[in-house]
Amino acid sequence: MSTAIVTGSAVPGSPLEGDLKALGFEVRHAADAAGTAHEASQVPAGQRIAVVDSGFVGHAHALRLALTDPRFAASAVRGAVTVKPEARPALDAALAEDAGGEGRGSGALLAVGSLADRLAEGLLARGTEVHRPELGRLVAEVPADPQARNEARQAVAAVDEEEIRLRSAVKARDGFFTTYCISPYSRYVARWCARRGLTPNQVTTASLLTALLAAGCAATGTRPGFVAAGVLLLLSFVLDCADGQLARYSLQYSTLGAWLDATFDRAKEYAFYAGLALGAAAADGGGDDVWALALGAMVLQSCRHVVDFAFNEANHDATANTSPTAALSDRLDGLGWTVWLRRMIVLPIGERWALIAVLTALTTPRITFLVLLVGCALAALYTTAGRVLRSVTRRAERSERAKRALAELCDTGLIADSFAAAGREAVRRLPALAPVLLALAGGVLLVTVSAFTGFGTTWPIVAACVYCLTSGLAVARPLGGSLDWLVPPVFRAAEYSAVLILAARAEVNGALPAAFGLVSAVAYHHYDTVYRIRGGTGAPPQWLVRTVGGHEGRILLVTVLAALLAPSGFTVALTVLAVAVAAVVLAESIRFWVSSQAPAVHDEGEPA
Repeated sequence: MSTAIVTGSAVPGSPLEGDLKALGFEVRHAADAAGTAHEASQVPAGQRIAVVDSGFVGHAHALRLALTDPRFAASAVRGAVTVKPEARPALDAALAEDAGGEGRGSGALLAVGSLADRLAEGLLARGTEVHRPELGRLVAEVPADPQARNEARQAVAAVDEEEIRLRSAVKARDGFFTTYCISPYSRYVARWCARRGLTPNQVTTASLLTALLAAGCAATGTRPGFVAAGVLLLLSFVLDCADGQLARYSLQYSTLGAWLDATFDRAKEYAFYAGLALGAAAADGGGDDVWALALGAMVLQSCRHVVDFAFNEANHDATANTSPTAALSDRLDGLGWTVWLRRMIVLPIGERWALIAVLTALTTPRITFLVLLVGCALAALYTTAGRVLRSVTRRAERSERAKRALAELCDTGLIADSFAAAGREAVRRLPALAPVLLALAGGVLLVTVSAFTGFGTTWPIVAACVYCLTSGLAVARPLGGSLDWLVPPVFRAAEYSAVLILAARAEVNGALPAAFGLVSAVAYHHYDTVYRIRGGTGAPPQWLVRTVGGHEGRILLVTVLAALLAPSGFTVALTVLAVAVAAVVLAESIRFWVSSQAPAVHDEGEPA
């Protein structure tokens, strides 16, 4: 329960108390700052507390934006201020100062009229950041006289509050398909859910279950099954949009919700890939083995996301960006048609899922995967090339936080850490591009040797040993270079591709599905790492990274298994390894996110 203290003399006919109760506040009244301080002292320390001027005139949604958003320790609009428990000491100090100076005509806080506004200034003076939401046409005022009050009430009546609330529930920056084909009606689905008390996490779960049902339909291998799969996949995407819109509509933000939304997106897409591969094998006419294409699509999509994550983390708080490429991009953003064209080129989640759904319903799994691979490859080339150009043409200082995030994204295990410690002094004297070149050299060697040597030979083991060495040297110094954000994606591409190639070289039924399972488990671990960093909680514990081997340890183990075991035994080993990795990372991930005390966040999802 939250508490709102309404200060000052009651205003006849004001809906303020009803609005506050509708927002979930227990309402108390106080005549002045001293009374407000007394009432605040009676509120348990673990509760949110708000102070609202009794003369407030405005929309209920303006109060909702100011007083109920869980992401901010303190927030305010004109005539209303709120704090979460962590900011209560600053509020208590501001109240004490205001009460002490009341009636004397002195004191810094008395320069502001409304008590709530004075308290907001007092919080700022004490180093507490106060969030002020963008209200747009919404009204939030404390009129000074009856005429001003009447004008404010007329301004409230002139604005369709619900229309604004619905419009603001839609993500400001999204893909063309989502903006024009989904959001016009999914926001009404979100409102329907809100009015029935459903939470964003429940809608996210419904989206996952719908996508899994779609994957099951695809796995039947029949044309009706493929058509049903395409329809259900689009329905799942509608729910996927609605969960974020519901969060914005009702301000139900949480770290757990952001993690569930992002993780379930990947689970839905990759489960559908598996369903298509199963359906291709079960199709009439002898079936078609497309597991390599399914795994290739998953590898490509995962690596695209790591490029996004690594680049964004590297530049999260960089300063002095003078990149002409970034300036050109900003100029192009001023031309409406180029904005939509560029968003479609990168094949965001809406366009991608629409493509998969339509191709699944109308063509074959093989065609679906081939078109998807070509489209994702072109999108990856476009986005990566642009980010490389931005990086090499900018002059910016990378922060320590960014360097740490890139190191955590690398997922380095004990073996590479040992090489990094041994070669740290030598690596410091190498050129700026050394980390990227070392990672790339080791990855290319590993993939090439795995692809062009026979299954069961020891050459992939040799290449994996070299990969361990180059991986360690690549992270031996802080990743502060202009292109060092490429190191984590190179590691992901090398590990996932090598597993795919070794499984394909085994040429036995079940090897590629087992590899699909292993890469899925490892990819989950890597996405989990990303969202822990995004949520401000840091990377997974070191014991977890070392338990699952680090990227270099896992690939060394897989090459050893390929050399020592027969193809059928290798398939069993991959399956066991996939189950073991999944069990460890899922158990730790679920434990962490369920018990996490991280600040509430709202992630906007995959970049458009």
